[in-house]
Amino acid sequence: MSGLGLLNSDSKPLPADDEAAANTRQWHLASETEYRFELDPNSSLAIKLVHGQAEIFGAELAEGNTYVFGLECKAAVYTWQGCTIEVTGQPSTEYVSEETPMQVYANLVLALEQMRVRALRAFHGSPPSSEEGPDPDPDPQPPRVLVLGPGNSGKTTLSKMLINYAVRMGQSWNPVLVNVDPGEGGWAAPGAISAATITSPIQTSTPASTFGSAATSAPAHLTSNALLPLAYWYGHAETRRNPLLMDRLIRNLGENIWERWDNDLGGRVAGLIVDTPSSFAASSGPNGDHRHALIKACVDAFRINVILIVGHEKLNVEMQRAYGNRIAVVKIPKSGGVVELDPSYRERARKHQLHNYMYGRIIPPPPGLPPTNVLQGGEQTPDLTLNLAPSSSIVAFGDLTLYRIGEETMAPTSALPIGATRVVSEMQPLLVDPAQPGSGLYNAVLALLAPPNPDESERYDEEMLDLPVVGFLVITTLDIPNKRMTVLAPTQGSLVGRTAIVGSIEWQE
Repeated sequence: MSGLGLLNSDSKPLPADDEAAANTRQWHLASETEYRFELDPNSSLAIKLVHGQAEIFGAELAEGNTYVFGLECKAAVYTWQGCTIEVTGQPSTEYVSEETPMQVYANLVLALEQMRVRALRAFHGSPPSSEEGPDPDPDPQPPRVLVLGPGNSGKTTLSKMLINYAVRMGQSWNPVLVNVDPGEGGWAAPGAISAATITSPIQTSTPASTFGSAATSAPAHLTSNALLPLAYWYGHAETRRNPLLMDRLIRNLGENIWERWDNDLGGRVAGLIVDTPSSFAASSGPNGDHRHALIKACVDAFRINVILIVGHEKLNVEMQRAYGNRIAVVKIPKSGGVVELDPSYRERARKHQLHNYMYGRIIPPPPGLPPTNVLQGGEQTPDLTLNLAPSSSIVAFGDLTLYRIGEETMAPTSALPIGATRVVSEMQPLLVDPAQPGSGLYNAVLALLAPPNPDESERYDEEMLDLPVVGFLVITTLDIPNKRMTVLAPTQGSLVGRTAIVGSIEWQE
């Protein structure tokens, strides 16, 4: 047999079953340990729980099922009680770690659960439990958690873990997960901030769908895709591009969540978790000027009562000084399994997210495993319906009204001549003419806005900033002589009379 273990002595390919067997090994994990792995581009990994109990970022694995991972996924299989897993494929890195922060996270999960239970009891008018001590909180509130930390600290993983444990508590909690990191994309496209009510554990299989997929573009027969997120379009991956716009959109998102909770006591009691960008933790440089204002916007908009600081001593001190007198500020350790992600990886992840939004995604299993025997996204059925068929249509320039928010190359106020004032504000919508050279629309991602409320007679220039996003489009061709453009959309439908906003996010196949 060759050194790769793929050929027999006659140089004939191994049968599929033999090829998979040659590429498969078992890992026996002791209690409270985790198997960590990292994948290279164009490789995949399959993991089967042979026996025992195991989970990935708080989502349990079912014994006997085979889960497939791809697109440079980096994750960990943790077990509280011990287990045996069967791994097929060749990750770039794999090892078992006995040092994890899961005990700290478990204590945090229990504390948040106690907050929900006390809040539910208070909402129903029940007397405080004897466990609350002689001086119970007169106004117990459910957990509304803001997760802060530098880049590569594991904020998104922690947010997902806290949500997954809440959903699994058996109390029918449906917490809200909020993503205010425009570089992450969440359930929408990169450049958006969004929130969704979570009803089942979020699976992990690929960075193309970190939090699952929106039901507007993905097969809704999967529970992780049956999500209806509320999204607002920021249009850039970095918060420093337009912090005033980001502030306004965060407050819009919070206002909408609270309006929904007015008629949803169960949702309000379940609380929310807010995942934030690394720029919120930057202590110097161009991000430092606005981060405190954006943190305050989150605290105000979502009425935060718990701030978690992941592995950042200085930020913990800052938040204690600013909010420690009225908000619980808790510093928690960073996991040793967190992987340093470079800018090129994050850019590739954003491209994967946009491709996943338009076309869906089927991860090919490792060599030798038939695709119908593995679970895509933790729950894919064998009919492989994760492939989507987007619609490409030709639209006249006049059919779709396009705007940019603020001036793209806006100089700082300090750079303006003495006595001069800015003509274009950071939040002023600017009409974009596709017929003008240099419009920057080729391969641009557009956010299609919801129609204005017909009951509102008042109209104002910045009204579109308060409209949520109903979908995303990509301009694939510009035909300036004939004043037409080709638009790729996840579903068919007329765009006549609709309004869309363009930012700096681009994508091409």
